[in-house]
Amino acid sequence: MPVFQLPREPLFPSPDLAEPGGLLAVGGDLSPARLLAAYREGIFPWYSEGEPILWWSPAPRLVLFPEKFHLPRRLARTIRRKTFRVTADTAFRDVISSCGTLREKSGEGTWITRDMLEAYCRLHELGYAHSIECWQDDTLTGGLYGVCLDRVFFGESMFTRVRDSSKVALAALIEHAIATGIAMIDCQMTTDHLLRFGAREVSRERFQELLDRYIDGLQPQKKWRLHSTD
Repeated sequence: MPVFQLPREPLFPSPDLAEPGGLLAVGGDLSPARLLAAYREGIFPWYSEGEPILWWSPAPRLVLFPEKFHLPRRLARTIRRKTFRVTADTAFRDVISSCGTLREKSGEGTWITRDMLEAYCRLHELGYAHSIECWQDDTLTGGLYGVCLDRVFFGESMFTRVRDSSKVALAALIEHAIATGIAMIDCQMTTDHLLRFGAREVSRERFQELLDRYIDGLQPQKKWRLHSTD
């Protein structure tokens, strides 16, 4: 199958035309308009420094329905003990920077280039990208970030510096999703880690149906506030 060269306009080919590995298109930019058009269709950018912008739509797709989340007993005890202070949208740039930096230090490499970081910070300023942070005193110990369109949260990355902190952030995301009506969390690629928390694979056709059901518009949201910390 061909890999499409994107035009200047924020338009994408149908995700059904993606290669078996998920690669769909190349080029374009990381403007808010293009990123929002991509996420609305279940497409996301993923590339390394020095490469052109690559756009992906993998299948099957890993998703997590909040009501199906599995909370391990040990993690539940950690949450009850309030080992971490949990916030939302208070340190977005620090969270996305930490996700990139820790992946590089671990030798995994990172797709969070400087351009990617700035692009998602712009989405955050516009009310489309959000973060959840875990703290011990004033030290950021873990967190996650992603893009939220209507009732779908597209998870991008998470990091941890202290054991269980990213898992606590995930549990906080689930609690927030249930409280605010977010119906689906897109986990993108399948990992054993997320499968253990109740995530499941769905076909591309099913994923597109769910996007159509849960995304009614592209209105930005206010700064997130976690109900458990009210």
